[in-house]
Amino acid sequence: MTSQRKLCVRPDGSFKIMQIADLQEIPAISPDTLKLMNASLDREKPDLVVFTGDQIKGYGITFRGGDRKKEVEDTLHRLLEPVVKRNIPFAPLFGNHDGQVGCTNQEQMKMYQRYEQCVGMDDPALPGCGTYDLPIYSNDGQKVLFNLYLIDSHGSAKGGGYAPVDPKQIEWYRATRDRLIQENGGEPVPSLVFQHIPVPEYYKVLQQVPHKTPGAVRAYRTHKNEFYILNPDMVDKGGFMREHPAIPDVNTGEFDAIAEKGDVLGMFVGHDHINSFVGHYQNVDLVYTPGSGFNVYGPGVERAVRIIELHQEKPRSYDTHTLSFQELFGKKVSNPIKDFFYVHSPTTPEAAVPLIVKTLCAIAAIVALIILLTKIL
Repeated sequence: MTSQRKLCVRPDGSFKIMQIADLQEIPAISPDTLKLMNASLDREKPDLVVFTGDQIKGYGITFRGGDRKKEVEDTLHRLLEPVVKRNIPFAPLFGNHDGQVGCTNQEQMKMYQRYEQCVGMDDPALPGCGTYDLPIYSNDGQKVLFNLYLIDSHGSAKGGGYAPVDPKQIEWYRATRDRLIQENGGEPVPSLVFQHIPVPEYYKVLQQVPHKTPGAVRAYRTHKNEFYILNPDMVDKGGFMREHPAIPDVNTGEFDAIAEKGDVLGMFVGHDHINSFVGHYQNVDLVYTPGSGFNVYGPGVERAVRIIELHQEKPRSYDTHTLSFQELFGKKVSNPIKDFFYVHSPTTPEAAVPLIVKTLCAIAAIVALIILLTKIL
């Protein structure tokens, strides 16, 4: 079932959202993933949890045996248990890996909707699965104070890279936004956008630099052979970027749409597990949330959830921060060897190439040295 409950601000006018990104879990869920979720929920006590895609590690061999759908359902049940047992409403989105498990996103959405706490929806008239909005009402449930747009950013594109948000979804957003403006006496309703894959405009808050610049990250595809760091004039202090923003090759105008009438305060994405920052471009915040799962590459004990708090008395602004595993538990993880591998593994095949080249060069140098020593001795 899909919950019919209204999302309402607290008596003090606040509303707290927890974003959980890129769990990418397998049937043998990492105990550290569950520790992070449980402790974060207990400390922050959110009014809504938004899962922004790649809850399931759909590639590889972990789901390839037995009844695959049952394995997915059992894994989701264990991932959702920390939220469900606290009776917190949750809203799921999908990433580029969920559907790779051999169980479609539509089938997985039905699994989510079996929980009464699920407020997720799917409109079959829209491309993909799981593009919907969630109004947040006043405490008496009479007036819409805020709106959340959850947009399916799809997965891989033909020919490589990632598919962009479809123009039909952008039309849906505009129609929903304009209806809310009309119902709100002509004033835009302060809103947030959640999706898995970032829009191309995330590069607008970066600064292109020479490749030897400390901390420079090599981009790929549309920005191939370019190197970037966070632009300190456009990004809040305390954030980090350790991999390229993996954006679609094609820009269908999603950002232009959400920026045109001033209703959207910020966009929140995941997808690139070792990025975490808040950037500002054209009066819209472009926000990255790091990965939360310990069975996939990530930023070590800096894996985190993101908290967003809305306030009725200051509706045009919000507070946000991340809460990391390190803040909650320190640096000790349950499987340090595996985590070391995940922290240092390449994030994409493109990123793996330089490491492979360096390794082969090192091997060749060792072989050459052995041959030379053999001749000398």
